[in-house]
Order: sequence, then C-alpha cells, then structure tokens
Amino acid sequence: MSENHLIHMSEDKSDLGKVEISPEVIEIIAGIAASELDGVAMLRGNFASGVAERLGRKSSHGKGVKVDLGDDGVNIEVFLITNYGVSIPDVCHKVQENIVQTLKNMTAINVLSVDVHVVGVHFEDKNESEAPKKEQGI
Repeated sequence: MSENHLIHMSEDKSDLGKVEISPEVIEIIAGIAASELDGVAMLRGNFASGVAERLGRKSSHGKGVKVDLGDDGVNIEVFLITNYGVSIPDVCHKVQENIVQTLKNMTAINVLSVDVHVVGVHFEDKNESEAPKKEQGI
C-alpha cells in the first residue's frame, strides 16, 4: 500500500499519465450508491465523522461509509438505518450490489467486500402520517 493513501489505477499502455483516486472519493460514491435505494432511511456515521462534518472537513455524502485499502482491492463498511417495514436482508443485499456495480462502473476498482451494518430502524413520524389525512379532509 502506498504511503500517501491513494489508490493507483492500473497502468495502461498510454503515456498520458497516471490516475489516483482518494479513499474519500470512494466513500462518497459508495455513500450515494447506498442512500439512493428504497428502504434506506439514512447513513449513520460515528461521533468523529459527525464532528468532522460540522467543521467542514468531510462531506456528508461519505458519512456512514468506511473504506479500507488493501493490496488486492478495497473493503467497504456501510452503517445505515433502514425504514420500518422493509425486508432488511433484501435491502442490505441491494445495497451491496449497488455499491459494487457503481464503483466498478465509475472507477474499475476491485471491491473485495461490502459489509452492511444496520444500526437502526426509522419509524414514520406521527406528523408525516397525519399530514395527508388533513389535506384530504379526513
């Protein structure tokens, strides 16, 4: 693994230069890929990532995603909250597939594993469920 913690893309035969991808970019891509699926309420970071986000040092798109660089590829951990009433195994499987497919399409990086940690369930607020009834005159 390199000292500057950048992922070096495979060298092609062109002499245009080299491509390096920062782990933060992978976190953002994986975070967006996970949060765009139905059944995922939100991604959940830890205390340190929340402080870094408030200080403007980290984007909120990468919150809840941890990337470990290896010699063979990357290992990704995702911490998320699901919506109430969805099949958690199905949502987690879709998250894994979407992250791997998105990273393969955008970066051609070898993803070794995507570990999904469900850390909570989001229940619908009482006000959200009553709002449509009030508008309909019920």
